[in-house]
Order: sequence, then structure tokens, then C-alpha cells
Amino acid sequence: FFSTFIWVRFLGKIHTSFPSVRTACLCLFFLFVSSNTQMPRFLKQKKVVILLNGRYAGKKAVILKHFDKPEGAHNFGRALVAGIDRYPRKVTKRMSNKDKQRRSKFKPFVKLVNYNHVMPTRYNLNVDIDQKIVSIPSLKNQASRLKARREVKTKFAKRLKTGENKWFFSKLRF
Repeated sequence: FFSTFIWVRFLGKIHTSFPSVRTACLCLFFLFVSSNTQMPRFLKQKKVVILLNGRYAGKKAVILKHFDKPEGAHNFGRALVAGIDRYPRKVTKRMSNKDKQRRSKFKPFVKLVNYNHVMPTRYNLNVDIDQKIVSIPSLKNQASRLKARREVKTKFAKRLKTGENKWFFSKLRF
């Protein structure tokens, strides 16, 4: 940042009667800045996102793994996400334990999503989900997909019971 500031000050002092020198300096400056900077990665693991398209549009999810390089039929950046399809309902003190259990049920999902259909939030969710159980090959057949969903449900249920990250388990109102 400091070097950028010095360059800007230097370019400001170059006299306007020498436009070719000023243009050359500007070109060198932008070449220098563009070669040294890289786009920061913001779609990382454990980042909470909101899905924008499809069956789970408007639902919150967590990125479990990201894939930036095109691979086979998937010629785009994508992410393996786990989220909540059906959110738990409100629970109050007056309810019986049976009612509390019934109302705190939720339905998770696991899906491979294009980056274009995801909106990142500023939040992270530290959930340690087993990468061997929840992976792209596990989404191929129904039995392993069910196993992956169960794994996600057990990890999310622990979070819900402890009361951590309450905002993740509440439905978006819009």
C-alpha cells in the first residue's frame, strides 16, 4: 500500500506538459500493481453461504470443500455444501419435552453447487464433518448420499443442542 501511495505522489508531481512521460509512468505503475496483487479467496471451507437457485434457494449452507479448477463435465468453479432444508421451529419453556423434541427436528442436505448460485456471508461455521463420508463420490448413489446426510445431521444437531450459532438454524425472513 505504501509503495502505491509513493507512486501516486510521484505521478502527481510529473508536469502535465509531458503527457507521454506521464502515460508511460501510469502504464508502468499499473503493470507493477497488477502483477503483484492476487484476488483473495473468499469462498473457503467453513464459510456460510446462501443458495440462490434451485430447490434450496434461500437456504443457508456451509462450504465443505471448494473446487476451483474445471474437471470433466464440470467446466466451472463449484463447492460441496451442506445446509438445512427444513429449519427447526421455535421452542419455548412452557412446552413439554416431547413437543420440544418434535419442534427441534430439522432436515439437512448435501449438494454440489456452482459458485454463481451461491452468495457468501461474512460468517463462518466451524463444523468438523468427515471428508471421507461427505464427498463428491458419496453423492453418486443413494445409500452413500443418505449416509452423508446423516453425518451432517449429527454434526449440526450437536451445534443446535449446545446453542452455538443460533443464527444458522433460524429461517431467513425475506
